[in-house]
Amino acid sequence: MSNVCGLTLRGAGAAGGSRSRPTFFEVEVLDSKTRNQLCFVDKLEPHTTIAEIKTLFHRSNPHWYPSRQALKLYPNGKALSDEDTLQSLPVGTTATMYFTDLGPQLGWPMVFLSECMGPLLTYLLFYFRVPYIYPPGHAFTSSPYTVVTLACVCHTCHYVKRLIETIFVHRFSRGTMPLRTTVKNCIYYWSFSAWLAYYINHPLYTPPSYGDLQVNYALVIFVLCEMGNFSIHLALKNLRGDGTNKCRTFPNPTKNPFTWLYFFVSCPNYTYEVGAWVSFSVMTQCLPVALYSFLGFVQMTIWAKGKHQIYSREFSEYPRLRVAIIPLVL
Repeated sequence: MSNVCGLTLRGAGAAGGSRSRPTFFEVEVLDSKTRNQLCFVDKLEPHTTIAEIKTLFHRSNPHWYPSRQALKLYPNGKALSDEDTLQSLPVGTTATMYFTDLGPQLGWPMVFLSECMGPLLTYLLFYFRVPYIYPPGHAFTSSPYTVVTLACVCHTCHYVKRLIETIFVHRFSRGTMPLRTTVKNCIYYWSFSAWLAYYINHPLYTPPSYGDLQVNYALVIFVLCEMGNFSIHLALKNLRGDGTNKCRTFPNPTKNPFTWLYFFVSCPNYTYEVGAWVSFSVMTQCLPVALYSFLGFVQMTIWAKGKHQIYSREFSEYPRLRVAIIPLVL
């Protein structure tokens, strides 16, 4: 039998002296668009994973590294998980898989760093009123309103927190994002940061209608939500351990009061994130911030519902009281 990839995985069962003939798999990988054969691998053991097949494919096609590959059983089907094994798939001993190029990929740590550094630095350009942003005569001036300074501190702390979480808290055992998606996300986050920063730090900006009362209450809620968001991320880190634990479980409240929101929602990190941006909108009384908060809420609701459905489907004992993102509502 020929081997286009020039690679095989041989099982111990092939050793001499075995009474029963070992079962091996053959995998043919075709281009999902042209149907041309890209790789053929034989003598694969039943417990061979998709991740191992991707590695073999990569050896014969170095420009398509594993995270760039999507292998499917049908040209327009769902991509197979790296943990799937040949014996668990609805295929015979001769399997045909279809390859789709996902494009250049970036690791999740680099994705988060790219998305967070831009808004952090962009906002500061407007806060310090560097030249050519506002009308002449306002370069390097400062706003007389305390709320403008507080808004800068809050915005900066939010993204510094996210950077710290990216480096020290979040676990990225594997997973990437397409480069083109990262670029689109960066444009979104950086542009919105510039837009809201332009109005909050504008020389004609006026403080909120209810003055210090509105600012102070919103500030307290913002700080609490940021603390809650960080607490949830720490709880998720402890749940996942060092990233090598494959045991699937769902998060539960701990002794930390901020995690008690798990009694009611599946994704309290998104709940706290939305709360932080809503309070920031109230504190600054700025329409662009409110729009950014609304769009963020819509997107995080989609993510939360997806995670909630996964938990509910995988765990029969999952708490029935929990909803996705807003306690008792959504």
